Formats: sequence, structure tokens, C-alpha cells
Amino acid sequence: VPARLAITGIVPNPFNPSTKIGFDLPATGHVELAVFDLRGRLVRELISGPEEAGHHSVVWNGRDEDGRGVASGVYFARLKDHAGQRTTKMVLAK
Repeated sequence: VPARLAITGIVPNPFNPSTKIGFDLPATGHVELAVFDLRGRLVRELISGPEEAGHHSVVWNGRDEDGRGVASGVYFARLKDHAGQRTTKMVLAK
């Protein structure tokens, strides 16, 4: 079991058209993983619900909540659990 909440990698980064977001959860519980644009607007919610402690990954396909492809640019992945949050930058290069 990981010792702390962490985003362990964005692979590849920069990416086109998709990237894998790795993350560690130190405890089982409610988790949120979402993508935001530079202005802080929600682009896509990838996970919102219970997850087991351990190492995880999810693929973001560069699309918003409505399934539309997003523009090239900088985005942020934010991981939250009951104890805190972590954020990291990723770049979509078309």
C-alpha cells in the first residue's frame, strides 16, 4: 500500500491523443480525479467514487464531458481524497 496520495505519472506528456494518469491511494475511500483547463474550469471528471488503496491508472482521451476533443494546451489533473489533494500539469500537443 502506498504511503501517501500521489499522482505518479502522466505518460506520455506531452500527449496526443491520449495519456495515462498513474496515481497512488494510501487508503480505501472516495476519490476524485478530474481534468481542468488553465482557467480552472472542469474539462472532464475521470473518477468520482470509492477506490481501493493501492496503485491505479486511468486513461484520458483528450475529450471533455460531452465527448468533444479539446484544444491543444496545458491542462491539470487534480486527485482528491478525504485527506488532501495533488495536482500536476499535462500538455496536449496536436
